[in-house]
Amino acid sequence: MIFNRKIGIASLILALLFSFSAFAQLNIPDKPKKEISVYDGADFLKDDETKQLRQKLETYADTTSTQIVIATINSLNGEYIGTYAAEWAEKWGIGQKDKDNGLLILVAKADSKIWFTTGYGIEDRLTDATSKTIIENIILPEFRKANYYEGLDKGTDAVFEVLAGKFDADQIQKQKEEFPWAFFIFPFIIVVVIIIIATRRKNKGGGPGSGHRNSSPDLLDILILGSMGRSMGGGSFGGSSSGGFGGGGGFSGGFGGGSFGGGGAGGSW
Repeated sequence: MIFNRKIGIASLILALLFSFSAFAQLNIPDKPKKEISVYDGADFLKDDETKQLRQKLETYADTTSTQIVIATINSLNGEYIGTYAAEWAEKWGIGQKDKDNGLLILVAKADSKIWFTTGYGIEDRLTDATSKTIIENIILPEFRKANYYEGLDKGTDAVFEVLAGKFDADQIQKQKEEFPWAFFIFPFIIVVVIIIIATRRKNKGGGPGSGHRNSSPDLLDILILGSMGRSMGGGSFGGSSSGGFGGGGGFSGGFGGGSFGGGGAGGSW
């Protein structure tokens, strides 16, 4: 009787454990029949934003064979995002089999987490450190302002530059560190420039009774102001590609069976 009771308790414990595992495990979505570059399972983006990102990433894939997929989910349900993203990328086979040139950008909406998982073939260029720089300095500042499309758009622009050998992670970090000083000094520079322009105009003979009134700035004034604007960061990183790279033709060859080693980087907002 006691033995049977022990068996019953043990069976109940095992059943509870299996039930908990089944509840806690987060399934990876089935590989779509028609490969797409944006899987918005969490309705993270507006329809037109999803369309623009798809056009951009699918055209890039057709041009370079490197496949970048953005996927969003509502919640990780307790899963570690790095492991889950790597399993997802491997199951879908993102990238070409002979090149392993895939990238999965996974966003968990409720957890406020993002992760880059890179294929073997591009991790020598898109290293974990570089991925972290893109996430922390380009994507997350936009996410924290609820500009989710802008963050992903600029972030993928940065990935393009990395893979083309044009991205300088050290320079991005340096700009971030120097920005607060530029922000506080900028108003003083404006005042100094205004004083210089006003002094120049006064010394050009426009005194009382001279009959000479020059109320518009001359060419040198314009050059001074223009130079000041450029030196204080009038340009933007990488440019915006909101309209995509063109028409976009999908992933012409489909997902090719790329492999992933579990490396990557992430962040939260």
